[in-house]
Amino acid sequence: MLGLKLATDPRWVNIAEKSIEEILTDHAFCEQKAATSGISLIVRFSDLPELVEQVTPLVAEEWGHFRKVLKELDKRGFQLGKQRKDEYVIKLQAFQRRGGTRTEQLIEALLTCALIEARSCERFRLLSLHISDPQLRSFYHEFMVSEAGHYRMFIDLARAYMDRDLVDARWQEYLEFEADMLKTLEWRSDRVH
Repeated sequence: MLGLKLATDPRWVNIAEKSIEEILTDHAFCEQKAATSGISLIVRFSDLPELVEQVTPLVAEEWGHFRKVLKELDKRGFQLGKQRKDEYVIKLQAFQRRGGTRTEQLIEALLTCALIEARSCERFRLLSLHISDPQLRSFYHEFMVSEAGHYRMFIDLARAYMDRDLVDARWQEYLEFEADMLKTLEWRSDRVH
């Protein structure tokens, strides 16, 4: 369903759960950034009613997720800590085509969001299947389902604003870029991406 070209090694979970405080902290900031990205899309493209209608609930949901992860951190006696740079997202944003029409800029933003959601979904799936803590398995299953829906929404929005074949061709370029990027990106057990 996600179409990712390079799967995450399932052993990532074994390493990630050893630094669960760091994973939860990074996850919290990922949710905060997702809410912020949604707000930015709404502000930038406020004249597109379908986008505003679909992204507005996403913003509320992502902010709710941020609060849920904060609650999980607190329950485990952890603090939020400092935000970190997300090299994964920075590199995806650098891949976006600059210039072009406003619609082309929108498609680049939507596909970037779709890919971030798809990779998050894939990682949360691994956590929901393989993490040893049963409560966290359930916790991450819920996030996996949500991220899958967000991924679909962003792809569907892109196809609503531009020819499907053009969107799908560019999406394949994103997927290929991401797979190549992951081969050289520093592998971090304390990050969602």
